[in-house]
Amino acid sequence: LTSHDASSLVFMNAVYCVGNYMEIFDDDPNEWKMNQINRGTGMLYSIPFGNVENGAGAEPAAHSLTLEKIKNEGFFTCGVTVPDDFEGDITRSGNLVGMSVDYCRTLSAAIFYGDSERAHFLNFTDTNNSSAVALANGTLDVLVGGRNQQEFDFETSPSLGGLYFSTPYFYGNESASNGVSFYSMVTREDDVLFASFVNCVVMATIYAQENDIQKHKSREMPLISIFGSEIGWALRSAIFYSGSYDEIYARNFGSGVAKSARGRNTLNDGGPLMLPFLNLSKL
Repeated sequence: LTSHDASSLVFMNAVYCVGNYMEIFDDDPNEWKMNQINRGTGMLYSIPFGNVENGAGAEPAAHSLTLEKIKNEGFFTCGVTVPDDFEGDITRSGNLVGMSVDYCRTLSAAIFYGDSERAHFLNFTDTNNSSAVALANGTLDVLVGGRNQQEFDFETSPSLGGLYFSTPYFYGNESASNGVSFYSMVTREDDVLFASFVNCVVMATIYAQENDIQKHKSREMPLISIFGSEIGWALRSAIFYSGSYDEIYARNFGSGVAKSARGRNTLNDGGPLMLPFLNLSKL
């Protein structure tokens, strides 16, 4: 870390006071299991949903203004960050761009009773923070596909507000010492409930994979009423469109990719889950 601004000093002071991650622990590193630095093994892990029911007829204590706006307008806008040399229609793409689009369509299915076509798309290149600006000013409701997304939360002007990052849906294959890229669904910090809903949709695809729930078994997904009883079937609707994580991956990268070649993009088996931020040294 360099010391050209106050945020860098905060990070350096933290390490100076308590040491690095290993120094915080006193016990045997072999007992850390998930609490170790990931070196390239599976990172997909769905945090348990817990009690996602409010009880019969109960309504959530809070409401998401973003979710209400989307339902009233009948669509939402999803920004997709693409490489500088990208050409073509993002809605017909495969690989990582296609996977990012797929997650926006999965969100659409979750909100609109299985209709995956309610997402409107805008594409951005990854050379500047124009996508983060568009998210902050309300042009976008969700942002996907940005490789260096975590940098925005540190470097973007405070006037743009903060960002929430969902559970990642894709990890890069960089070494841990160089910082690992990850790709999440990003929302604005000012609507925590919507950010939580988006995160639940991402986790649902991983949960489905963990529990062997494919598209044709989507009714085995839990009902979820904490965001409003009118979308209690949201997770079932999401998986009815998308299928499990492996189904999404095969649709965009091909069914012939061996799991051994997918790096961190396989289920975690109880192994390491810790990663450093990408390019933290540049902040």
